[in-house]
Amino acid sequence: MKPKSGKILVIDDNDYVLKTIHQLLKYECESIITLKSPNLIHSVLSKESFDVVLLDMNFKAGVNTGNEGLFWLNEILKLDKNAVIIMITAYGDIELAVKAIKKGATDFITKPWDAEKFISTVLNAVKISQSKRKNEILEIRQEQLNKDINKPFENFIGSSEKMKEVFSLIQKVSKTEANILILGENGTGKELIARGIHKISDRANEIFMTVDIASMSESIIESELFGYVKGAFTDAKEDRIGRFESASGGTLFLDEIGNLPLSMQTKLLTVLQNRKIYKVGSSKEIPIDVRLICATNNNIETLIAQGQFKEDLFYRINTIQIQSPSLRERGNDIIELSQFYLNKFTEKYNKGNIKISNDAQLELLRYPWKGNVRELMHTMEKAVILSEKSELNIDDFYLKSSHEIDIKNKSNKLEDVEKRIIIDVLEKHKWNISKTANELDISRTTLYLKMKKYEIQ
Repeated sequence: MKPKSGKILVIDDNDYVLKTIHQLLKYECESIITLKSPNLIHSVLSKESFDVVLLDMNFKAGVNTGNEGLFWLNEILKLDKNAVIIMITAYGDIELAVKAIKKGATDFITKPWDAEKFISTVLNAVKISQSKRKNEILEIRQEQLNKDINKPFENFIGSSEKMKEVFSLIQKVSKTEANILILGENGTGKELIARGIHKISDRANEIFMTVDIASMSESIIESELFGYVKGAFTDAKEDRIGRFESASGGTLFLDEIGNLPLSMQTKLLTVLQNRKIYKVGSSKEIPIDVRLICATNNNIETLIAQGQFKEDLFYRINTIQIQSPSLRERGNDIIELSQFYLNKFTEKYNKGNIKISNDAQLELLRYPWKGNVRELMHTMEKAVILSEKSELNIDDFYLKSSHEIDIKNKSNKLEDVEKRIIIDVLEKHKWNISKTANELDISRTTLYLKMKKYEIQ
């Protein structure tokens, strides 16, 4: 049995016509809703979407001007400018049907009709409708792809233990549908991790859609995520699909989720629970199917304690948590990344063969890299552009010396000293809590409390 396709709305004041159309289409279309009165059009279309609307031209006995049909045609197009509408008209009113097409109808059917031709006309209209829908989503996706083309996403670089842990987690979670939260400082490659998960997931052939929450004003976040209908607000000149809908079937990456306003956190939680969205200005539910990956450089647990992030949303997005390590935790990955970017930028700027001196490599390893991989990349690019030599020395990187940084960053406040000592001992024991607590001569519970106090992760 061939699959049924298309949701159809039929509006005609004749019971016999409604029953006949239902009988003709019930084996071809997945859903057929019939209305006797056009006055119900607004309430029905505000709650549900249809692939095709079959609309009679006349509804009052003895009236055959077609003006009612043209009026309701216009009303439907106000609700959905992309609506596919087939007009039902009496034989001999071809001129009236052509007028309807000029005003936005897709096709017309004359009474009495040939059954096979009637079914064929409706099914062709279903194809047109679904094609329009796909094209609208493809336009949004193409915008995303155009942005991605201009983004320098490289393959993962690094072989440190910290990165091996990340690679292992990516392999484990990619084939699941679990929601993932990626934590880490700015510039550590959180989006790269998200893309890595998508690339080897079962959704790899679908869209990877990114949304940078931090770059949006609070007033537009909802309309960007969920879309809006024409007239929903002052500048809403036409319907617009949101990121959730356009990412359906693929992966949606919400970057800087910690910046999401509380009001939107509640709505996002509802969407994740019900797997449905509502466009701004509409009560019509739209089912969505996305794999959600979120990321933030904020301490979410601190935000929860401060009442700035909903705990139930945190649990919903945090099925699996991945920590993206800072560059200073990755040891010799710094040299590997430096060489990678050196090769990239010497080729880009046609600089020939350039090396990094041993002293410069040691300084790169000592430098704290507060901006992480992003900072390293820009540092290497600047050094290559400005250098006229075949070997890059310490001065070519324009880095503050390690001593200057230590003096600037260090504080003699008791809390700052305690925090530095805890971090030093944790690093010494490779973040083993028991060994660190033993050396500091405190309990594991006390150590956990101090780590939480100083936001040591």
